[in-house]
Amino acid sequence: MSRRRRTQERDAAREIAAATVGGDRPMDPGSVLELQHLCTTFHTDEGAVKAVDDVSLRIRRGSTTCIVGESGSGKSATARSIIQVVDHPGRVESGRVLYRPASDGPVVDLAALDATGPGIRSIRGREIGLVFQEPMSSLSPVHTIGDQIGEVLELHERLAPAAVRERVIDDLRRVGIPRPEERAGAYTFQLSGGMRQRAMIAMALVCRPSLLIADEPTTALDVTTQAQILDLLAELKESLGMTLMFITHDLGVVAEIADDVVVMRHGRVVEHGPVDQIFHEPRHDYTRELLAALPQRGAVTVTEPVPAEVPAPARPLLRIQDLEMTFEAAAGTMFGRRRTERVNAVDKVTLDIPEGSTVGLVGESGCGKTTLGRCVLRAYRPTAGKLFYTGADGRETDLAALSEKELLPFRRQIRMVFQDPYGSLNPRMTVRQVIGEPLRVAGLASGSELDGRVEEMLVRVGLKRSMAGRYPHAFSGGERQRIGIARALITEPRLVVADEAVSALDVSVRTQILELLAELQGDLGLTYLFISHDLSVVERICDQVAVMYFGVLVEHGPAEQVFADPRHGYTRALLSAVPVADPRLRGTRERVVYESEGSAA
Repeated sequence: MSRRRRTQERDAAREIAAATVGGDRPMDPGSVLELQHLCTTFHTDEGAVKAVDDVSLRIRRGSTTCIVGESGSGKSATARSIIQVVDHPGRVESGRVLYRPASDGPVVDLAALDATGPGIRSIRGREIGLVFQEPMSSLSPVHTIGDQIGEVLELHERLAPAAVRERVIDDLRRVGIPRPEERAGAYTFQLSGGMRQRAMIAMALVCRPSLLIADEPTTALDVTTQAQILDLLAELKESLGMTLMFITHDLGVVAEIADDVVVMRHGRVVEHGPVDQIFHEPRHDYTRELLAALPQRGAVTVTEPVPAEVPAPARPLLRIQDLEMTFEAAAGTMFGRRRTERVNAVDKVTLDIPEGSTVGLVGESGCGKTTLGRCVLRAYRPTAGKLFYTGADGRETDLAALSEKELLPFRRQIRMVFQDPYGSLNPRMTVRQVIGEPLRVAGLASGSELDGRVEEMLVRVGLKRSMAGRYPHAFSGGERQRIGIARALITEPRLVVADEAVSALDVSVRTQILELLAELQGDLGLTYLFISHDLSVVERICDQVAVMYFGVLVEHGPAEQVFADPRHGYTRALLSAVPVADPRLRGTRERVVYESEGSAA
């Protein structure tokens, strides 16, 4: 061992010894972690913001504790405060974070350690692991997966390079990554979302921590991948004897995995108790509000009647016929020459979208649903097939055959609401400019007329006229999504493609946006193609459901029929993976695993 390494270990031991808490019972011996009056503050130009405000809670040894709450509730700030990785300009200002990895071992106040010192660095990654929400931003794009996991081992354990590689491959295999010897040499962009998340879990567990903090690790994943990750975490927790602290806003996930639940709001703990009590005997009004916002079939209703001039939802507004979209993808090199292969992202899809209806398009990541939506918008020109659009005059036009110039009048009639309310709005444009741009580009309005239409649309989506001069950063996620909806509707379209329009939102905000979409559909006679991996949302609002699997439409029918009596094995697998938001039903449903023909070979 090098002199530098010995010095680092000595300094870490001294710092940890100085932060060790004495006394007979500084914390409950049954707890691995206790927060005592923890306060974390962000000092901004607009004043101090208490992200964690006098939080006290216990994490029982060997348990799964879920911390729930909406964006801005302080749950992620609490997790980051524990291991002193709070983003600038935040800092832990007071309170204690008592940590006892072994029931008979010493108690260390992590908050007393220097945030950049050797003491906390020796604990991070080795004794307390952290899985972040978005692996693409947490993993390095310029280093292989194996090198990144191996670096954690090299930092905390004295292993030879060969032993490090062997341990990395074993852990990649443990988290269910196929061909781990090959994947260890892969880069982040070469792995799917589920594989990247598994690699993040392998990195967090490689040093066998006593506590694993998982911060929204399944939020961006489809239901089947989410189910696999939850099963994996439960299995690893059991086999490694870990304690799991799981941060999420998905109450279905909480019902599936939690022993204890902590409910946070505005930086404070408003309720803390066993999972059954939280779901069936909630004591705080906010907890009851969260539970009331859970999706229920038919809960979103149109309060005003559909205007008489809007046609009954019968004739197709859009007929998709034998649609294909093929891409050329890199397939490596052979004899120094680059090889490509054809990928059928959309494979002979036929689907009718009735006027005035909401058609849900569901499937796992990579199934082709977003590609199909972009073909409908003609952001992509389909490789083959037809897109028959029925105009207000009753005439059909094949959008797939039109040139860019010929498409211009139809681009006002078919619009899109994007997934990310943060990334889809130009931060350099005011709300007036963002919403009014489609009118300006199409030459439909300018000057005071444009301003008036923008302000009217703001009111229609539940915002104030006075907000038109603000910039997107001044709005919450739900407000930004309302701005995105206003931008999509400003040209008075007839068909709206909503691509994962609520997947980035908290449960209560999501309910508000779904109710808004339903109200606007009734008022304006809109037709929706609703693309989502959240089956609970699709069941709640859609009239029809179309299920895609690797580019192929495998099932299509009325929502009630598809959810009550799915015909295809893949649909049954999707539905079986949806978490049920009732801890008393945990383990009562059989998990269906779908294997297509030849997949088992």
